[in-house]
Order: sequence, then C-alpha cells, then structure tokens
Amino acid sequence: MAMSMNMSGFSTLLYKELLRFWKVAFQTIAAPVLTTVLYLLVFSHVLTNRLEVFPGVSYTAFLVPGLVMMSMLQNAFANSSSSLVQSKITGNIVFILLPPLGPWEFFGAYLIASISRGMVVGLGVYIVGLIITSVPLVKPLWAIAFSIIGSGILGNLGIIAGIWADKFDQMAAFQSFIIMPLTFLSGVFYSIHSLPPFWLFLSHANPIFYLIDGFRYGFFRHADVNPWLSLTIATISFLALSFVVLAMLQRGYKLRH
Repeated sequence: MAMSMNMSGFSTLLYKELLRFWKVAFQTIAAPVLTTVLYLLVFSHVLTNRLEVFPGVSYTAFLVPGLVMMSMLQNAFANSSSSLVQSKITGNIVFILLPPLGPWEFFGAYLIASISRGMVVGLGVYIVGLIITSVPLVKPLWAIAFSIIGSGILGNLGIIAGIWADKFDQMAAFQSFIIMPLTFLSGVFYSIHSLPPFWLFLSHANPIFYLIDGFRYGFFRHADVNPWLSLTIATISFLALSFVVLAMLQRGYKLRH
C-alpha cells in the first residue's frame, strides 16, 4: 500500500513538473530554440568559409551538435533549479514535502522532467539546424546516450542549486559563474586541439567537454578524445551527482527545518 502511495505521489509530482514547462512552452521551449538558432546563424555566417574542424564537415554542420547539446544542458539545469527555487520562495514547497514521498520519488520526478525539457529543446534546435544545413547522424545511439546522460547531469546540478539557493539571485550566480563558463568553454564552437596548452588542459578538466565531444561523435564519427572515455566520465559524473542529490534529500538539507 505504501509503495502504491509513493508511486501515485511520484507520478503526480512528475506530471506537475512536466506540465509546468509545457504550459508555457513559448517561453521554456520556443525561446531557447530561437536563441540557440541565432548563435548558429551568426557564427556560421562569420566562420563557415574560414574553418573546417573535421575533414569534409562544414563549420555550420560542426556547430549544430554542439549547440543542440548546449541547449539541452542549459534547459535541463533551468528546469529543476527554477522550479525548486520558485517553490521555496512562494512557500508551496510544503505541499511537495508533506505527502509521503521518499527521496527517490522526489529525485526521479524532478530529474525526468529536467531531462524531458532538455530533450525537447534539443530536438527543436536539431530540426531547425537540419533546415539550415545537412547534418548526418551516423551513430544515433551514441547521440541519444549522451543527450540523456548530459541532461541528467545538469538536471542534478539544477536540483542541487535549487536546494541550496534561497533566492533567485543565488541561483542566477550559480548559473552565471559555474554553468555558463563550463558550457561555453567545452568545445561547442571549436575543437579543443586548436587551443594553447593551458586552455587545452583546462578543457580536459571540464566534464561538459566530454558531453559535447561524445554527442558530436554520434553525428560525425569524429571526436577529440575517445568516445568511450567520454561516456565513462559522463556516467561517473551522473552517478556521483545523483548520490549527492539523494544524500541532500535524505537529510532534508534546506528543505525540512
């Protein structure tokens, strides 16, 4: 009976989180797609005839997978972090904490909703990218695996930021000083082999680089590092962050006073 109640609570919370971003799709889906496509148009117009990162791959085509993954990561983070911070500020977090929901149900609902929003936005960017240029998808299973794991990693970071932050300023700082630099310095717009040694070293220390590089491998079968290494690092990062989130939820950190 308890399991039935937990599953009912989990499905209700998941439905709430999915509906939360779907009801304002113009803001949560269409706007990020438009912003990312503007990056594609500007950078491709300036650099498409000057750079060829992979043999036989135009710079515009090279950009598309990186921008797709970037949009997925940013929106997966935004979904869980903004939902939690908003609930804490408005006080309706109590209606989520009162039902008999365990850490796994809470964690699963927010994580799946974040992955869903990230995947929907990423799919939108990819479809528009196909209209602009031809982008092969040579190994779709690799691309799908990295998109799910990547959205899961940033969804976890969003939960951590949402639990830690007490106001929107703190959440914005987390995103501006951690998520944005890691995302933009991860090889979205370039191959890391074009970087000086110091920045090349920093790129290898950036876990988001492995998400971008592994995801791009699924399209072109070219990568800056071994895709199995990228998959291993991404999986370990996801599991480690999931453990941290579950530990925070188990303790009720900044949720149960």
